[in-house]
Amino acid sequence: MKRISIMLIIMSFAAVLFASGQNEKVQNNEKNIEPVEIQFWHAFTDDARSGWINDLAIEWNSTHPNFKIVAESKGSYRETLQAAILGSRQGVAPHLVQVFEVGSQLALDSGIFTPIGDVGNVDLSDYIEPVLNYYTFNNSVYSIPFNSSSPILYTNKNMMIKAGLDPNSPPETFEEILNACETAKAAGIPEAGLGFNIHGWFFEQWLAEQGEPIVNNGNGRNGRATETMLTSKASITTLNFIKELNDNGFYKSTGKLEDWGGSDAIFQEGKVMFHITSTADLGNISNAIDSRFDMGTGRLPIPGTSKRNGVVIGGASVWLTSGHPKTEQEAARDFILFMTNTKNMNSWHKLTGYYPVRKSSVEELEKEGWFKAAPTRTIAFTQLLETVSNQATAGGVMGTFGDTRTIVEQAIQKVLNGADVKDSLTEAKKLADLKLEEYNKNFK
Repeated sequence: MKRISIMLIIMSFAAVLFASGQNEKVQNNEKNIEPVEIQFWHAFTDDARSGWINDLAIEWNSTHPNFKIVAESKGSYRETLQAAILGSRQGVAPHLVQVFEVGSQLALDSGIFTPIGDVGNVDLSDYIEPVLNYYTFNNSVYSIPFNSSSPILYTNKNMMIKAGLDPNSPPETFEEILNACETAKAAGIPEAGLGFNIHGWFFEQWLAEQGEPIVNNGNGRNGRATETMLTSKASITTLNFIKELNDNGFYKSTGKLEDWGGSDAIFQEGKVMFHITSTADLGNISNAIDSRFDMGTGRLPIPGTSKRNGVVIGGASVWLTSGHPKTEQEAARDFILFMTNTKNMNSWHKLTGYYPVRKSSVEELEKEGWFKAAPTRTIAFTQLLETVSNQATAGGVMGTFGDTRTIVEQAIQKVLNGADVKDSLTEAKKLADLKLEEYNKNFK
């Protein structure tokens, strides 16, 4: 009897050990399950902005153990979009792609993206309407605005005071810029001048401020664009201004195309009185200047003969690629909504100067007195609120926008080297229209 009892105890103990082992094995298997990677390709290469994205990816991953956001920089905006299209063709497309605003038509035509507004129930009512509208095509919201910006005027207040100018009244027009530079030059200030890098973005903004589109068919929004407006009155006025600046020795740049860093450095080092660049550079430029001089900001100067029409939203949004399982698409969508929530957009704006794309973010910043404490940031919102909603400020849409930008930049470079304005723009229009015609043949 005792022997049977002992055997039962041994068997019971063995059963317990077996069950315990099995439970431990199951738990270990659960722990060893690798989370599904959600690839996010973006165009930021600097530590501040890419680091901010990585930090949020880590935060999101900690509460979503079944998924893992992997953020990776792919170079420039153009390189990032090209890599995504190539990756899709090779069957290795990322889930999320940061696409610059003028890459929208190419992104649409590529066929690799799913409207993010179509993936489940997405409440987009809190996003700033003028920003969200840029990324709305055929009544579908294709992407979530992320890093939205516009160009503003940066000023060296110390230099303005030395020139006898009012540092709190930055120039508002082309004519006022030229007059201020003349005044500073007469005061013996060799750094008198305006700097901005040779980039088609500024050219496009000046067309929009004059109420003019860059392409036909309602700036490409009523139908596919078939012709550029590079010889319009607004185009000629804009390039004439750049030529006059240069002819008078007031234009400052490195001479290289799209040299953002080089142009910023000229201003940061106190080698120019005025500078035009993106609101997105406010944080980096302020930090780089440190305490060398007092910096101010103003609205983008426009032709004195033109009524201020407003700016086009620049920057980029995040698009969702097709071909992934529904659960992965939903996870990707959830991350980008998390990354652009109220709290994170406030953090993003303070770090960079990009617009916080949520209405609630702006409200919170106002409540905490952010704009009073950081007055240089206010001008970006002033420009945005003043912008008239029309096809010019909605921004042009064409499949060859990248090529057109390069062609415009080359035309500017030629004028800086002495070429005629009208001749340069006529040649640019021919080249850009030919590129557009060749592209559009793919969709007939």
